Amino acid sequence: MTRHGGQILAAQLSLQGVRRVFSVPGESFLAALDGLHDSGIQNIVCRQEGGAAMMAEATAKLTGRPGIVFVTRGPGATNASAGLHIAMQDSTPVICFVGQIARHHRDREAFQEVDYRALFGGLVKWVAEVDQTDRLPEYIARAFSVAQSGRPGPVVLALPEDMLSDVADVPDRPEIVVPRPAVPDLTQVIDRLRVAERPLIVAGGPGWSAETANDLAIWADRHGLPVAVTFRRQDYIDNRSPTYVGDLNVGPNPKLTARLKDADLIVALGTRLGDVATGGYEVLDPVRDAPALIHIHPDAGELNRVWSAGVAIQARAPDVIAALAARDDVLPGWHDIQATARREYEQWIQPKETPGAVKLEQVIEHLDMTLPDDAVLTNGAGNYAAFLHRYYRWRRYGTQLAPTSGSMGYGFPAAIAASIERPGTPVICLAGDGCFQMTCNEMSTAIQHGATPVVIVANNGRYGTIRMHQERHYPGRVSGTDLANPDFAALSRAYGGQGWTVETQDEFVPALKAAMACGTVAVIELKLDPDMLTTGASLSDLAAAVAR
Repeated sequence: MTRHGGQILAAQLSLQGVRRVFSVPGESFLAALDGLHDSGIQNIVCRQEGGAAMMAEATAKLTGRPGIVFVTRGPGATNASAGLHIAMQDSTPVICFVGQIARHHRDREAFQEVDYRALFGGLVKWVAEVDQTDRLPEYIARAFSVAQSGRPGPVVLALPEDMLSDVADVPDRPEIVVPRPAVPDLTQVIDRLRVAERPLIVAGGPGWSAETANDLAIWADRHGLPVAVTFRRQDYIDNRSPTYVGDLNVGPNPKLTARLKDADLIVALGTRLGDVATGGYEVLDPVRDAPALIHIHPDAGELNRVWSAGVAIQARAPDVIAALAARDDVLPGWHDIQATARREYEQWIQPKETPGAVKLEQVIEHLDMTLPDDAVLTNGAGNYAAFLHRYYRWRRYGTQLAPTSGSMGYGFPAAIAASIERPGTPVICLAGDGCFQMTCNEMSTAIQHGATPVVIVANNGRYGTIRMHQERHYPGRVSGTDLANPDFAALSRAYGGQGWTVETQDEFVPALKAAMACGTVAVIELKLDPDMLTTGASLSDLAAAVAR
């Protein structure tokens, strides 16, 4: 059957199980848009390519399948790079199709011409340009395989516009089967655990599921093992479980980091055990420290890359956890250590009062107490996020969407994607005033496609994280961190949503109830005291500390 390239492309996506794509249209891939027209694949039309790529990345996290984004050449591709960087650092499978100039215009610096292999070579897992229409099935099948194999990540395929509009008679490829390394004999893991006195499980990385979270809790509870998670992987285990002892984030519980440093055996399940988890490589220093380590990761390239592991296992963490949970090993049991670590976590999450009439710690405490277990919470980056990570307890896998790359602007596009993927499920986005304004133009995407997230904007009139660092290093010399902000509630109404402004704490609960019931995208703006800065210190506290 002779088809143009866009039709061939759409057919391959459908065969690979794609139900939805995100895009900002461009004339460079008109044939692809035509192919999508009759494919049955939903096309979520976005307002900027960065937001579109972030929505694709969030969808991949929620579904476990590659997120798909279409962007145009030149500035469209460079805009999308923000979302692709998130996908790379978060180990999320994403496939980005980029429209490209016609093949016969190459190397003349034609309109919006970019060498995508050079642009994305160090940013994604694989980048290629498809020159022959009849090879589209081959390249697309490979893209799906690369994106999901080993350590998952983003792939970029550039599509010259004349190649897409050309026709070819080529058979479709079947759905790819993702290769998975087999779980080896785990005797070494059990033997190492059997002689450990202060073990710590550190969970993170790609490929998890609700079943994996449950298996981990069962196995750790059986043996009294304390379980920590890495940055923004808090939904990898029910935070109410006695086995859960906290997260290794950018502002962690000092007692947990001390426990990491003091552990005589670390079992790293899926995580790279990177700089955030190790306190900027200061709690554990790969140059000077040699922690006793069992490292389990699906990508051989990550094993022994930074840390020399006593036991290195190339396998998916979920497969290993399932195998461990199914075993009936006799281990010494570390229930006393686990109970102590759990008490330290529970003490850490007791809210510390912040200045002002609206208190962010009370906002998060209310969300923690009232939201259902399946509620999805999203955020980008900023000091406001530390309140969420410290005081909210995730109960179920697949309910936390946050970039381990620390990207601002992520929370709102992710919330839109979550609301579309899980209609009827409460979706709450926490955003700072600076973070939200990076992608708030996607408000019209939410309205157009029926997404109904509630956005809670923590407005303190500044880029708070940078101001915090500024105050520590250059006290009293404020430069480039203050913000002039719109009326966020009015902005939401202008887009066709709803909005509320909260200036006192007792206004928050009624605003949240109304926002969750309004049936459209909603914004609750929290007017925070400018002195409010972090979970542990105010701006005046920092100034006083520096003065001393």
